[in-house]
Order: sequence, then structure tokens, then C-alpha cells
Amino acid sequence: MSVQLGMPQPREGTGSDPGVPALALPSRPAGMPAGLVDRYGRRATDMRLSLTDKCNLRCTYCMPAEGLEWLSKQAVMSAAEIVRIVRIGVDVLGVRELRLTGGEPLVRADLLDIISALRQAHPELPISMTTNAVGLDRKAAGLKAAGLSRINVSLDSLHEETFTKLTRRPFLDKVLAGVDAAWAAGLGPVKLNAVLMRGINDAESPSLLAWALDRGYELRFIEQMPLDADHGWTRRNMITAAEIRELLSVDFVLSADPRDRDGAPAERFEVRRRAPGSAEATGPVLGTVGIIASVTEPFCSDCRRTRITAEGKIMSCLFSREEFDLLGLLRGGATDQELAERWQDAMWVKPKAHGMDHVGLDAPDFVQPDRSMSAIGG
Repeated sequence: MSVQLGMPQPREGTGSDPGVPALALPSRPAGMPAGLVDRYGRRATDMRLSLTDKCNLRCTYCMPAEGLEWLSKQAVMSAAEIVRIVRIGVDVLGVRELRLTGGEPLVRADLLDIISALRQAHPELPISMTTNAVGLDRKAAGLKAAGLSRINVSLDSLHEETFTKLTRRPFLDKVLAGVDAAWAAGLGPVKLNAVLMRGINDAESPSLLAWALDRGYELRFIEQMPLDADHGWTRRNMITAAEIRELLSVDFVLSADPRDRDGAPAERFEVRRRAPGSAEATGPVLGTVGIIASVTEPFCSDCRRTRITAEGKIMSCLFSREEFDLLGLLRGGATDQELAERWQDAMWVKPKAHGMDHVGLDAPDFVQPDRSMSAIGG
């Protein structure tokens, strides 16, 4: 399949009803700087774009066991629409990094065509992808050849029984084969994302870190966020960043990574082995570990992300309850400038933090978004 980079012909689709005008947004004040800026002075340069809401796992912290009602094929952005939206983001609005997400991007049949077209249009753009790695062993080399820069893999356990309990699928061997294939294909640095669940996989954290360090992978632990489809999240049950550091301290000594965080969601630490019977480190730095503490140590004040869902909705914040349609305008014949202005207006009203005008996922006025993480795009 070849992807045409020009403007697609308008067509009807569930991105929005062609007969309904776009939701009015407060316009940005005159004289505002170019790009995706908001009322708090933040500028979004990191674009997260979801290719699909479908997934072949059923992780307990994300999706119900029976799955979700998937979007129709017509509702999801086409390859040409994806390429056009990314082009506007990069060439007009100052996006400097692209992450392809899902759902599970590998289930999309035209994935290689999309990446190849994006690379052709933007030779220097860092293009990464978050995946569960099921099937990655067969596709890693092709993804690298198409122009993918690197891979993030979700991996919460190295124990088959625990992995199956968390994902509701017995696919650990497939995931590990995919991680190895990504490394062999040159999709590095390979980053691993792990969500710790109390009483399920939290005790594994030191061994998971040791395994990653031995293989040169970069592990990041993520606090469980209230983005599960079952809405069963509680602050009491989540493993906090402080607890993660304590769990790792049994075997390792962590010290702050001297590199600038530069807007990254993960706080990085250099890792050394702990000397037996001592609180002191021994030996050289083995690598780094990251902790993404969205709940207890939020980094919203330096957020640089803008999100596009699989059906072309702009989400200015992962926890926003408001979404703004971009795909409907595109399919209705909007110009690049009109689409860019819509995007800018949507980002201008980005909330301060956690979908609100203040920080606090455990605040009494916090309301969990209707969408789960798989439907948003991480």
C-alpha cells in the first residue's frame, strides 16, 4: 500500500457528524507565540498518537476481562490522515518527538506503511512506539527498516503465572521473544514499562530490575493510575514511588541521574549494587532505572505532551474529560491552517494538572475519565 501525502477527500465518518459544527473553543489571545502553548506557559512538543484502540491483552489495570467495544474501521484514522496530522504537528506546530501508541499498534495491518510514510516525510524525527511486544519478534526488523527509532515494551512480570494473572493471556514467552528481537534489530534503547500491583508483582521489582540491567534494557516503574476501564483504582492499593524505591533498596543503591530530566515523565536514577550487610554501594554504575510517579510526585508543571486518540480526538491531558475533534474537521475539508488553529485552541485550555485546575489525583473533586488507557493512547 502506498500512502498519499496530499489532502484526503472529505468523507463521512464517526470522527464527527459532518452536519454538526465543531465544538466552540475559547480562542487564544492575540499575539500568543506559535506552537502548542497553554495558559500555564507550557509548550507541547511531544506527540502521542494512538493507531488503534484494539489490544490482544486484557491487563487488569487497563481493561475488563471481556474487552471493550472496539471502534469501527471507518471511525479510526486512516494512514493518510495520520500522516497529515503528524505533518501539521511537526511542520506547523513545533512537535519534535512522536510516540505511536494504542491499544496495541502491532495489530494494525498497515503499521509498516504508516511508519515508512512518516519517516519519508520527516527524516530526522524521533519516532518511537509503545507495544506489548506480542508478535514483535516477527516484525522488529521490518519496523526498523521502515524507520522506527526505538521501542517501549510493557512488561510487568518475568513469571509466567503472574504475567498471565495480570494480562489474562499466557503470552510471556512471546513478549520476551519480542523484546530480544527489538534489541537485535537495533530498536534501542529498549525501554521496559512495569506497573506494580500490590500483593501480585511488587515483590518482583528487584529481580526485574536486575534482569533488565543485565541485558542493557532501561526499566521504568509506573505508579498505577486511575485509568482502568473497571474504575476499580484506589489510592490505598497502588504502589507509590516511595515504596518502589524502598523495594529496590533491598538489593540496590539509587542515586539521582545527573542528566537533565528535560520534561521526561520518568525520574531517573543511577543504579549500583548494595554491599552485603551495608547501606553503601559497591562497584560501578550498572545502568539506570526510571520511576514515573504521576500520582504521588506529579510532574504536570513541565508536561510537554499532546495526545491524539485513534479516532482523531485531541486530548490535552491524559486525565481530561474534554476531547476536541480534529478528524471530523479534516474529513470535512478543513485546511492545514484551520486544523492547526483548532489544535492550538484545544491545547490552550489544557488543565493545570490531572484534568483539573490543581494537582491531586486523590483530591475529592477528581473525576476519573470515562476512557481507559487503551482507548486514550498512553
